[in-house]
Amino acid sequence: MGAAIAFVAMALGGGDPAAAASTRVRFHIQPQPYPEALLDLAQQANVTLIGAAACPGVSRSPVAGAMTVEEALSRLLAGAPCDWRMVAAGAVEISPARQAEVAPTPPPARPVIVGELLVTATKRVRDSRELAVGITAIHRRRLHETGASDPSDAAAQMAGVLTTNLGPGRNKLLLRGLSDGVFTGRARSTVATYLDDLPVNYNAPDPNLRLVDVERVEVARGPQGALYGAGALSGVYRIVTRKPDLGQWSAEARVTGATTKGGGPSGAVEAYVNVPIAGDTAGLRLSAYNEVQGGYLDDIVQNRSNVDRTERQGGRLTLLAQPREALSITVTGAAQRLRSEDTHYTIRGIGRKRAVLIPEPHENDIELVTGTARYSWGGAELTSSTGFVRHAYGSLFDATPVQETYTDDAETLAYSERTRTRMLVQDIVLTSRGASKLKWLAGLYASEARLRSPSELLAQNPGEPNESVYSERRHETIREIAGYAEISYEPAPGWMLALGGRLYDIERRIRSDVAAERFDPRSQESRNHYTGISPKISLQRQFGNGDLVYVVISEGFRPGGVNTGGAEPPPKARETFSSDRLRNYELGLKLERFENRLSLSSALYYDVWKGIQTDQFQESGIPYTTNAGDAHVLGLEAEVAFRTDNGFLAQLNGRVSRTRTTKANLEFTPVLAKSLPGSPPISGGALISYERPVFGDWTMRLVGQAIYVGLSRVSFDARLPRTGGFTQTRVLGEISRDGRGAQVFVTNALDSFRDTFSFGNPFTAPQARQITPQRPATVGMTLFASF
Repeated sequence: MGAAIAFVAMALGGGDPAAAASTRVRFHIQPQPYPEALLDLAQQANVTLIGAAACPGVSRSPVAGAMTVEEALSRLLAGAPCDWRMVAAGAVEISPARQAEVAPTPPPARPVIVGELLVTATKRVRDSRELAVGITAIHRRRLHETGASDPSDAAAQMAGVLTTNLGPGRNKLLLRGLSDGVFTGRARSTVATYLDDLPVNYNAPDPNLRLVDVERVEVARGPQGALYGAGALSGVYRIVTRKPDLGQWSAEARVTGATTKGGGPSGAVEAYVNVPIAGDTAGLRLSAYNEVQGGYLDDIVQNRSNVDRTERQGGRLTLLAQPREALSITVTGAAQRLRSEDTHYTIRGIGRKRAVLIPEPHENDIELVTGTARYSWGGAELTSSTGFVRHAYGSLFDATPVQETYTDDAETLAYSERTRTRMLVQDIVLTSRGASKLKWLAGLYASEARLRSPSELLAQNPGEPNESVYSERRHETIREIAGYAEISYEPAPGWMLALGGRLYDIERRIRSDVAAERFDPRSQESRNHYTGISPKISLQRQFGNGDLVYVVISEGFRPGGVNTGGAEPPPKARETFSSDRLRNYELGLKLERFENRLSLSSALYYDVWKGIQTDQFQESGIPYTTNAGDAHVLGLEAEVAFRTDNGFLAQLNGRVSRTRTTKANLEFTPVLAKSLPGSPPISGGALISYERPVFGDWTMRLVGQAIYVGLSRVSFDARLPRTGGFTQTRVLGEISRDGRGAQVFVTNALDSFRDTFSFGNPFTAPQARQITPQRPATVGMTLFASF
């Protein structure tokens, strides 16, 4: 029988088994039932598969990278209840494992480097080095090794990723310098933030989710409107959480303590536990954390020390059920509560002191529930994701400088703004599987976001309750329905042409009620409707050695809206703001050299941004949204990683860009700054890591990290001062054994005092130059143990 099989296989493939095994193929196989994983391997390697049904069970780890068929089979079936053998060139036979034999041992795992991970930011599992998009993935191991717990920490390892620095829970994520301004308001965020398959923001500041028990962080740069819609104008930031392991119980705990020069103590406790239930068909994973970031600014007017203290607590519970090999159901509930006691800015010239008449606290709370079902069969996979998000955030600002406009009877005036968002999302996508020349995906998306945004000015007098002298009650509902698809075809070996697009229908309903002590009350209702398509086309060429060159044209879009705030009705020219659209032209290169020790990912891009939406403030301090004008951005980004077999790793990333603004909206400003606000022409990061065994089976690791953010403007107004031009540093040392150990870290070791953000309060900004200094030198230790 074996001879007959070999004869058939040789007739199909020709040659001998050794020749087939020596050919290197780039694989990307996701964890899934072994028969399905083997089918993917066979399709990607173009080999004949015999007896896949003889291997029951589910694979636990992905197989990614360039390797021989033999190496891929060894990795995939390590620990599986089956054996494999090459019966002829291009033919693999699978058989049940013999009891007396030991399962093949997988080769040692290589250190994770830039671009080596499987990612799902393109709504299918792919090796990032084979995608026609600028994408970076940071594995959980790298997050652990560098002590990264926030988006700003991870940004140092990603080209073109920046955050503003208004304070925790107030910041904006920026990709490629495609910034519509540093403030948040009515305009939808330019970066779509996702937790697994669920968007978690609409027009809110980044919720600053702590990176606890996550599998990886993915960033896809450039417009992703074809797959993700209006909230992905400049890209997608995605946190992929760890899912329950159905095979074994595990747990981990981490405790951190730190002290800041001249500031309060900081600390954090985080832990997770993984529990298999119902045999190997279900499991749950629970993680939780509690963190205090000590303040370091003193207020000389309020006579308070370390006023900018922040607390953050959160948790996540995930249940995974796999009743059948081809079906999995995941349900996740997560919540985070963030409280900052005061803002993080001060006045230039008085060091880390400040002089604000009243406290300016901030809160940012988020809760979500999501359910995802995946069903796969021979040629396709269906994924349905349903989620509900409740996001609540708010701030208080000292508005005393404008109190004469609203009242004469107040010692101080406070501006309170709050937003409560409830968002329901449904996304269904069907994707092809395998390595055929034709690949496709098609999806349907629907969402409804309800925003309640009350704001008011409060007259304050000692010993008396606050009195509202201005208020707006704004209610907004945004409904979106979209269909999207992408099809790719391999017309010749190594070539891939892809075409995709998203057809959308967006409806926006707004109701506003305004009341003021000195002005007539008014009410307003409006409705806006937007339809259109966001296209994408790409062509890529992958060479035999794995190098990839691609060109892509893609678009992003945001709907317009209506301004309703202010004691008096807004001028006719500011009643509404129009939609904006960004078109991206990109040429990319990805390569590996020296047996994958050196990797490079780079992209040259040119963006045309029409009718840029921006959130701004009136002279009275009340926010509004307008269209600033157009911009043309030419940029180059690159990520380079080099590793050696003795434990050394060096990563460099950088972005340079040139912006030209045109067609200024004269109702906003007669002259636009040449560069986009919050978009420095130069930014970059570096990471150096070295590890080696010490004291027998202990491992020592040393990590140095730095990020540079160049100068930029805080507004489209060229008259306002520049911000940035600073470097942030972090040095870390670790010693560990068997998942237990300690880290010691130092940030801002030279105690640099540079302005990271020239803004803090829109009401007092005209009076004095506001700056946000770097956190002073901080020393800390983390103890961790896994079980």
